[in-house]
Amino acid sequence: MKRTILIVEDDKMIRQLVALYLHKEGYETVEASDGEEAKQVFLTHHPCLVILDLMLPGVSGEEFCEWIREQERNEVSIVMLSAKAKTSDKITGLRMGADDYITKPFDPDELVAHVEAVLRRTGQFCHKVVYDGLCIKPRKGEVLLYEKAISLTKYEFNLLYYFMVNPDMVLSRDQLLQNLYPLAEQNVLDRTIDAHVKKLREKIETDPTDPKRIQTVRGMGYKFVTE
Repeated sequence: MKRTILIVEDDKMIRQLVALYLHKEGYETVEASDGEEAKQVFLTHHPCLVILDLMLPGVSGEEFCEWIREQERNEVSIVMLSAKAKTSDKITGLRMGADDYITKPFDPDELVAHVEAVLRRTGQFCHKVVYDGLCIKPRKGEVLLYEKAISLTKYEFNLLYYFMVNPDMVLSRDQLLQNLYPLAEQNVLDRTIDAHVKKLREKIETDPTDPKRIQTVRGMGYKFVTE
């Protein structure tokens, strides 16, 4: 499972520095330079932790933090990174919903250590697979499409998960049947998979008649496309 961290910082050099140190520890990162951009990146990548500068152009870090905490987005960890060093600022940030608060200037290794400490408490929420706004959480049995919950049957959920952990691979109907019905009798037919795929497309595709995510590979099966 990917551990993706969103770095929201208007200073490009700081963003790159933080990303460099996180990459060294095996994290994936996405970046935003202001609050509005951060919202779009957040909805697309569903990060498990946000490193958030407070003094941003446009939408402030405080406003972005409040936006994250709306609609029960409490599973996302937030580490505030700010030049605001007063005790009152730290208290405000923590009460607003931050899990940790680090002041600038900072040591990158210390920041990574704080990130790791936060994820030791909340890391179970990193168990998800995300592609272009579509997020599946196998432990919670949830699917989100740009933060909107999608209701799937058990078979639809299992099928989507199998697609998403095997991205850009052609999967035959036999493979999909064996995954969904490992103990099935012989009367489970190929068209059963076709029916599940049709229903799944109706729920996750913008236009089910012209699918972009789950594509048919003629004569071979299906492929979950990520590019």
